[in-house]
Amino acid sequence: MKDGPDGRVHLAFERNLITVAVENLIPLKTMRNNFKASKKYQQILSSIRAMGIVEAPAVISDPKNPDKFLLLDGHLRIEALREIGTSYVRCLVATDDEAYTYNKRINRLSATQEHAMVARAMARGVSADRIAQALGLEPSSIMRRSRLLNGMCPEAVELLKDKPCSMKVFEVLRLMQPLRQIAAAEIMIGQANFTAVFARTILLATPPDQLVPQRQKSQTKNSALEHMARLERELVNLQSQVKAVEDSYGIDNLHLTLAQAYLKKLLSNARIVRWLSQHRPEYLEQFQTIAEVSALPT
Repeated sequence: MKDGPDGRVHLAFERNLITVAVENLIPLKTMRNNFKASKKYQQILSSIRAMGIVEAPAVISDPKNPDKFLLLDGHLRIEALREIGTSYVRCLVATDDEAYTYNKRINRLSATQEHAMVARAMARGVSADRIAQALGLEPSSIMRRSRLLNGMCPEAVELLKDKPCSMKVFEVLRLMQPLRQIAAAEIMIGQANFTAVFARTILLATPPDQLVPQRQKSQTKNSALEHMARLERELVNLQSQVKAVEDSYGIDNLHLTLAQAYLKKLLSNARIVRWLSQHRPEYLEQFQTIAEVSALPT
């Protein structure tokens, strides 16, 4: 939905899907030469082969040719359909000509949400091999996702359920006792740092009696002083890296943020995107790469 000029909320898409010939779709995004070798494309291709289209592409009618449609979102999906020989696809019809990708408005699944989906599918009898085929992943990766929260404290899971934590973060947290898991989750949230490296740093600073029994045995082989020395070395290294960029980082980040905001606004104009794709496709590719950066460091 979107706000209209009258202040009321209007639908951003037509209510009904339409069937469009793949050959009648005009892409508004220039694909890189090696895009078919990317992991993302291979996953999309595997998913479509196993399950078909899950998320319908977004299109809008070409004002110059009523038989054609401008492809606003879903370029990789359409390329995958072309590769497997599909002639028609069901599409969402947008009510305006916003060309900037709709995927920027989508919240990606967190690791805990992926776990819940995989666990629910397996509980209903879907095999790990079938899920792996649909998602373009290895069966071992699916099994890792299904066991993601084994040994995790429910309170820690609740704290991190919507945070961008990788599977490795939870694998590290499982080596700690429940209360330490909660404390570690709070530290990560307080620092806005959800990387596996930071989780391992917290693990190294954890007293042996706050680790699971298997980890306690390993921990007792090394003294607390050794852990503290390692932490100090990592902190010194981090501080030296920060010092090296702190003089120019702020102004550079400001310039990049302003440039990205301008490019996003530029690429929201379908006429500009069409002109660039026809006359300066190499510029369009670079502009889209910059505009699609999900988050700038702060």
